[in-house]
Amino acid sequence: MDFLRPASWEEALAAKAEHPTAVPIAGGTDIMVEINFDHRRPEYLLDLNRIELLREWEVGEESVRLGASVPYSQIMENLREELPGLALASHTVASPQIRNRGGVGGNLGTASPAGDAHPALLAAGAEVEVESVRGTRLIPIDEFYKGVKRNALEPDELIKTVHVKKADGPQQYSKVGTRNAMVIAVCAFGLALHPETRTVRTGIGSAAPTPVRATAAEEFLNAALEEGGFWDNGRIITPSIAKQFADLASGACNPIDDVRGTAKYRRHAVGIMARRTLGWTWEQYRAGNGRTLEGAA
Repeated sequence: MDFLRPASWEEALAAKAEHPTAVPIAGGTDIMVEINFDHRRPEYLLDLNRIELLREWEVGEESVRLGASVPYSQIMENLREELPGLALASHTVASPQIRNRGGVGGNLGTASPAGDAHPALLAAGAEVEVESVRGTRLIPIDEFYKGVKRNALEPDELIKTVHVKKADGPQQYSKVGTRNAMVIAVCAFGLALHPETRTVRTGIGSAAPTPVRATAAEEFLNAALEEGGFWDNGRIITPSIAKQFADLASGACNPIDDVRGTAKYRRHAVGIMARRTLGWTWEQYRAGNGRTLEGAA
C-alpha cells in the first residue's frame, strides 16, 4: 500500500487524477477500521490532512460553506445556530476523540446508509461541491447517494466543500442505537422546517440501502399545514396529522434485518422518531414566533 501525501489541494487533485483508485483519508474514522480488520486493502491512500482549506468554514448571508474535513466537534461548537440539525447529529457521533477527527466529507465519501450526517444534510437540502483536474461541480444531496456505500463521485474527483443553507426554521435529529455512545445507528431521522418556503424536508438513515427522504410524508405534511393555515395561526398539529406523517415516513423505509435490528423494528422506530421530531420542531416554531393565538391549546 502506497501513501500519497499532497501539500496542497492542487497536488491532491493531480494525485487523484494519476491514481483514480486512491482512497482519500482525513479523519480516518471509517477507512482505518476497514484496513485494521483487513476488510479492505487499497493500493493507494491519499492523505488530505495537510490541506488547510478542507478544515475551513465560512458563514455567508444565505448558506454555510463547510470544508469536507471540518470536524464534528467544530460544527457543534461554532455552527449550532446556522446548522442546528447537523450540530445535533454531530453530538451523536461516536466519542469525543472521533468527533475531533471525523468530518462530513468522510461520511459522504463512505456513503454508508448509517452515516450520522446524512439525515441532517438531506433535511437541510445540502449541495456537495466536488472537484477534479477537469473542473468543479455541485451535486444536490438528493442525487449524491447511488447505492449501498456508493456515491456520485467520478473516480478522479474529491469532495471539497458542503454547502448548506442556513436554517430559517427549527431542525431536529433523532437516532436509535443499542447504547448512548460509540454506536452505529439502528436508524436515524432528521426533520427541518423551512418557513420561508412553507415546506418541510426529512432525512432517514440506516433504514434503506441509501440515506433517503420520506417524500410522501413531506408532501402530505406540506399540504396539511397549508390547508389548515398552521404556518399562520400557530395551532398545535393535530394527532391525526402527526400519525399520518409518521406512517408515511415509516413507509419510506426499505430496511433489512441485521445484527443491530430487524426491518420491522426499524420501520416502527422511524415512525416514532418522525412523530416526535415533528412535535419538537413545531413547538420550537410556535415558541419562536411568539404563538399565543386563540385555539393554540
